[in-house]
Amino acid sequence: YSRLYVYSTDFEVHRNWLAITHNLPLSQWYYEATSEWTLDYPPFFAWFEYALSHIAKYFDPKMLVIENLNYTSRATIFFQRFSVIFTDILFIYAVRECCRCVDGKRAAKDILEKPTFILAVLLLWNFGLLIVDHIHFQYNGFLFGLMLLSVARLCQKRYLEGALLFAVLLHFKHIYVYVAPAYGIYLLRSYCFTANNADGSLKWRSFSLLHVTLLGLIVCLVSALSLGPFIVLGQLPQVISRLFPFKRGLCHAYWAPNFWALYNAMDKALTIFGLRCNFLDPTKIPKASMTGGLVQEFQHTVLPSVTPLATLICTFISILPSVFCLWFKPQGPRGFLQCLVLCALSSFMFGWHVHEKAILLAILPLSLLSVQRAKDAGIYLILTTTGHFSLFPLLFTPPELPIKILLMLLFTVYSFSSLKSLFRRERPLLNWLETIYLVQLVPLEIFCEFIFPLTPWKQHFPFIPLLMTSVYCALGVTYAWLKLYVSVLTERISVRQKAE
Repeated sequence: YSRLYVYSTDFEVHRNWLAITHNLPLSQWYYEATSEWTLDYPPFFAWFEYALSHIAKYFDPKMLVIENLNYTSRATIFFQRFSVIFTDILFIYAVRECCRCVDGKRAAKDILEKPTFILAVLLLWNFGLLIVDHIHFQYNGFLFGLMLLSVARLCQKRYLEGALLFAVLLHFKHIYVYVAPAYGIYLLRSYCFTANNADGSLKWRSFSLLHVTLLGLIVCLVSALSLGPFIVLGQLPQVISRLFPFKRGLCHAYWAPNFWALYNAMDKALTIFGLRCNFLDPTKIPKASMTGGLVQEFQHTVLPSVTPLATLICTFISILPSVFCLWFKPQGPRGFLQCLVLCALSSFMFGWHVHEKAILLAILPLSLLSVQRAKDAGIYLILTTTGHFSLFPLLFTPPELPIKILLMLLFTVYSFSSLKSLFRRERPLLNWLETIYLVQLVPLEIFCEFIFPLTPWKQHFPFIPLLMTSVYCALGVTYAWLKLYVSVLTERISVRQKAE
């Protein structure tokens, strides 16, 4: 295990954060920079690390020495792994609450075919969450537990509890701000306005000032508790600069399978074409752009370079239609979940410096929709298969190869067989073109893992397997995003949904 964990940057990241919060006063947490993996999560997560550090000292005090960069020991590895497993208790409870929200009309005699059982397996044994948390190393299960529990509370019409949980979640990890528009609009539409007209339109006179005030108080109190000490210390700008590091470049070191991966690949292709046709001057093209592969500071040669503002505008525009649908075509919890998934996917598609792991932010809530309708089940299968496959490069050592392939196969086979069984009386979940696309992931993996290392390209272009994986998966993620959007925009609302 120690040999595996040496290569996980996130393992060292969290060890360093344990050391920072344990040894330094609050005023130095967001300034300390001995390691390159500085504290860049919101204050609640820093306090979470602080609490863990007081348990960690009983396992191995050396892991709490700030200068012990890349420190590992059996006790350290055991503690880190155990802390993830223990905090997953919240995730298990949240899954139980989400299963209680699923419509039971499709109840089957066999428990294995019940929507609630299938949903529980899809969430608890999610392949992406399993490898990211328990092999690569992170605390996503705990964080997704907070998100799914807040979703469950909103579905149960316990709006204040849901709002409180989401506000707390935002101050644990700010990536969840991507789905904040869905929460904001849904709470405004369903909680602050207490009634609809017969045609489903909003009854403006039903606006409740008390409800708005209560929501505002929750947001303000949670924010004050989290950021208050740093505002008093005059360190809020420093905290913000750590949370939003726009200097890191458009793409993560390994391109997430999104629109910018396709954009970058197109730029590379146009550059090669331009050089061969003598449209471009070879002396004016940076060498790194042709041989460096998937670098963070990507220099576009032919296409316009992308700025943080441009990605923000693209993200905002791509989210707008889903937010409008949530407001003007209310469908209760189902509409909220659709909007939440679209917000997560739109941010993944167009965000700045997106991590490949962020695809889980869309996959997990989409699981709730997949067991309720065949159309959503088909989209879920496309998104999970491509999204999970895109996580393969996170585990790149030889011992991890059979583990990730076996786990992926088990989860994918179960997803297809269980959802197919659930909707066996309806049309096929995938058409022939979608099936061919997904099957092609097999030869892609064989080429990347077994054939490419034997070719001379490995020495000169080592980034090609990552590039191919990212670009091919980006096609599937983009397709799933567009298909879900078309489904939401063209969906007709029943009389019962309008009444709700």
